Amino acid sequence: MTSRFKYLAIGGGVVVVLAIAAVVGVWWFLRDDAPDEVSLESAVDAVGADSADGTTDGEPTDDADGGVATGGSSFDGDIAGTWTVDTESGDFDYESATGTFVGFRIEEELSSIGSTTAVGRTGDVTGSMTIEGTTLTAANFEVDMTTITTNESRRDDNVYRALDTDQFPTGSFVLTEPVDLGADAADGGAVSITAVGDLTLHGVTKAVEFPLEAELVDGTIVVVGSLDIVFADYDVEVPTAPIVVSVEDHGPIELQLLLTES
Repeated sequence: MTSRFKYLAIGGGVVVVLAIAAVVGVWWFLRDDAPDEVSLESAVDAVGADSADGTTDGEPTDDADGGVATGGSSFDGDIAGTWTVDTESGDFDYESATGTFVGFRIEEELSSIGSTTAVGRTGDVTGSMTIEGTTLTAANFEVDMTTITTNESRRDDNVYRALDTDQFPTGSFVLTEPVDLGADAADGGAVSITAVGDLTLHGVTKAVEFPLEAELVDGTIVVVGSLDIVFADYDVEVPTAPIVVSVEDHGPIELQLLLTES
């Protein structure tokens, strides 16, 4: 009997150790290591640093006159014209997101771990905007939802299922009202605007008012913004998992766009 109890005690100890190891492992992979929210100051600093180095994504870009062009653009000092999304400049990852990206943030509560933030992002963004004088007259952007990755890869498949990316591979925003950027916009001053337009996600289109901040930096227009949406409004069911105690039914869509003159 003594020997039997001894083995039971050892076995019980092993189970406890394995359980603790499992919890620690889950915590390690799902701990709250979410990247910072988008910030105009951070994005502008990153673009300014690249410009000072005379590089685009780490590589120098020579213009037609033998000088160095920022982001591959020959900016002439006038913001009027068509500006196209630049996906070549900067980096896109969770440690150094200095380039163009669009994504989301969701707050969740995990069993035995507590609150954490799930963040998904993709750098596959296309589109352009048109400025007449200092008025934004048109803008159309499209996002490849099939290339979203999260700050924890174990979440990725759940996100794809929730967004039905096989059926709805893209999301988009189309400006529906002109926006006055103000006189300071062309002088490199930071501006805060509200872009009224149609947001399409999961095949559902809703009229939204997207708050944005923008600044002209060495021939690149930097735009950042965040809009809180209710997922059910777009027929999106938030992902769940056994370890997830609760997930908020809303969260911000965030963007960081670098645009160069076409």
